[in-house]
Amino acid sequence: MSAQPAFTTALSPAVAAAVWRGNDIGRAAGPVVSSGWSALDRELPGGGWPCGALTEVLASQPSVLEWRLLGGALRQVAAAGGTVVLVGPPKPPYLPGLRHLGIDAGQLLWVRADTPAERLWATEQLIQADGDNALLAWLPQTRPDQLRRLHSRAQGGRLLLFALRPDGARHESSPAGLRLSARAEADWTLRVQLLKRRGPAHDVELVLPSFPGGLDAVLPLRPRPPGRLPAPSLGVTHVVGRTASARSGRHLVDAA
Repeated sequence: MSAQPAFTTALSPAVAAAVWRGNDIGRAAGPVVSSGWSALDRELPGGGWPCGALTEVLASQPSVLEWRLLGGALRQVAAAGGTVVLVGPPKPPYLPGLRHLGIDAGQLLWVRADTPAERLWATEQLIQADGDNALLAWLPQTRPDQLRRLHSRAQGGRLLLFALRPDGARHESSPAGLRLSARAEADWTLRVQLLKRRGPAHDVELVLPSFPGGLDAVLPLRPRPPGRLPAPSLGVTHVVGRTASARSGRHLVDAA
């Protein structure tokens, strides 16, 4: 970190330590949870995903990369005894894949919310409940003022809160202190661009190695060339790789 500016010498040590300059990566206001990638943690204020604040993740297609991007943090929440709460996921969660992430069925709460109003209401109620948990809310049609209310209610709490939205929303204003766009590539990597953070602009796209759902145990150490990747199944209806059994354990709550 660069030296303190001259004007801070007239301030008390406590106040001077709290001064933030735009060319420094800011400190997190509360606790953080590591993303699982050191390269990403280095670029996040506080060194991880912030708790007690809204983080916005933008992707072109829902339920394609969220678990791979956030799985490292969700694993830590579950290991500490917390609950992972899902509001309005576009596809049913696949429990064997989640168990690979370290999330047991008893630590998963799935809230079925179909309309924008239901998703927003359920998310707001869960934020108020707070706790050392993680909340993933799919909010494709939420207005900036509605996001601002969620962010305001989350501040000062312990909840790890993610709003998952379409990539087209990058052109809208957002109250989120941390905002990023991510996409999955055919070479088993995630490409992450930090759109907003407390700190200097980040123009370099991060490339994060990420094998989904335990495939790292069966794929070669070096990623397969894109042309040799197997064709995706047209019948996939969930987030990991095959249709979830109707008998698989899950917690389903109607928001209505």
